[in-house]
Amino acid sequence: MQTLEEKELRKAIDRITETAEHFGLDFYSMRYEICPADIIYTFGAYGMPTRFSHWTFGKNFHKMKVHYDLGLSKIYELVINSNPCYAFLLDNNSLVQNKLIVAHVLAHSDFFKNNIRFAGTRKDMVESMAAAAERISRYEELYGRRRVEAFLDAVLAVQEHIDPSLIRREGEEEEAGGKIKEDAGPYEDLLQIGEKPKTEEPSAGKKKFPAREEKDLLLFIEEHSRELEDWQRDVLTMIREEMLYFWPQLETKIMNEGWASFWHARIMRELELTSEEGIEFAKLNAGVIQPSRTSVNPYHLGLRIFETIEKRWDNPDESLQRAGVKPGSGRDKLFEVRELETDTSFIRNYVTKELVQQEDMYVFQKQGRDYTIVDKEWRQVKDQLIRSRVNGGFPYLVVTDGDYEKRGELYITHRYEEEELDVTYLEKTLPYLYQLWGRSVHVETVLDNKPALFTYNGSRVFRKSL
Repeated sequence: MQTLEEKELRKAIDRITETAEHFGLDFYSMRYEICPADIIYTFGAYGMPTRFSHWTFGKNFHKMKVHYDLGLSKIYELVINSNPCYAFLLDNNSLVQNKLIVAHVLAHSDFFKNNIRFAGTRKDMVESMAAAAERISRYEELYGRRRVEAFLDAVLAVQEHIDPSLIRREGEEEEAGGKIKEDAGPYEDLLQIGEKPKTEEPSAGKKKFPAREEKDLLLFIEEHSRELEDWQRDVLTMIREEMLYFWPQLETKIMNEGWASFWHARIMRELELTSEEGIEFAKLNAGVIQPSRTSVNPYHLGLRIFETIEKRWDNPDESLQRAGVKPGSGRDKLFEVRELETDTSFIRNYVTKELVQQEDMYVFQKQGRDYTIVDKEWRQVKDQLIRSRVNGGFPYLVVTDGDYEKRGELYITHRYEEEELDVTYLEKTLPYLYQLWGRSVHVETVLDNKPALFTYNGSRVFRKSL
């Protein structure tokens, strides 16, 4: 039998869903579960309800749960990009908290369903991760838990270095210079007019390996490492599949949270809240979207950018009018942006001088023991925001040589964009790369505006200037 509170929540979900649909949100079929804190924080630490076991997840759980127990932070919900879409609500949430959360997750579900970067993600990933967890558990039985865990340590250290845009065709071969592909159209040769003919490499010379730089570090190691056993390649494949699932969320963090914050506020305003509920909602909402002095709050920044877009397209200035923008088109523009952009293009296209000044944004750096504001010019602030979101916020690394010095060594180049690598993290990660590749590993980067090379040969890390 349902309690009165459960009945009220069910009624609220129906009302909020109806309101969201009225606003034009298009989301997956929703499944709501009310869970105790231990379950919510377990899901939060693992990233999903079903996933393989690893000590890093336990570490995350302990940290998050301690913060919750001490009242330092609280996870109110967890939403899964799947079809149907699962939303898990904390069992001690108040009714107003759950109303806000339901509105928030409906907007997330709309974003998952409609943003172009999520178009290729698997919607059965909950089941897929459960199957992967069973396979990894089986490998622990066959090869020993410590050995499997040590291998997972190495893979997870570099798991973000994938290429979600990579499309590979089985058996695809490089075409010789000037040769028309067998499946080419009748006018394919015309497309090559004006291009310099490709010359054949001398037969005695050795072709470059890889032929072009490879961003997908996990896939390159999986395909070309001479040290991995079949079960290890299988584990690499599973981890890569999971990262391909998570990657769009890394690329759209500011947009996704801003979109959910924008709509939960709009939807809540349509509900018939009592004065007490209105005050509780205002406090909750302020806690979610308040700006930070030392970092970017994605809820706040994303919300403010969406609000700016709506205002500008509802009341276009002369430049927008010349571009064909009609007054009152703000809502249509919001849905267009939600569908087509990622964080980098979102910031590049829609962060304005007025927004930067209004939010009092600035660039700061650590100088000695103190953090100092180094720039408040709006273009510099905007450029810094863009750089911080390139490649999901992770360093852009590419494999440039898989047979360095003809010794089978791995040479990786960091595409430096004014963001230096964390040297301590780099030196701790190199041994993991060595473990996966089986031979010496080199990483070229830039430190203090000078090229530098880090090498691990199996026993120690070397560093030299180039």
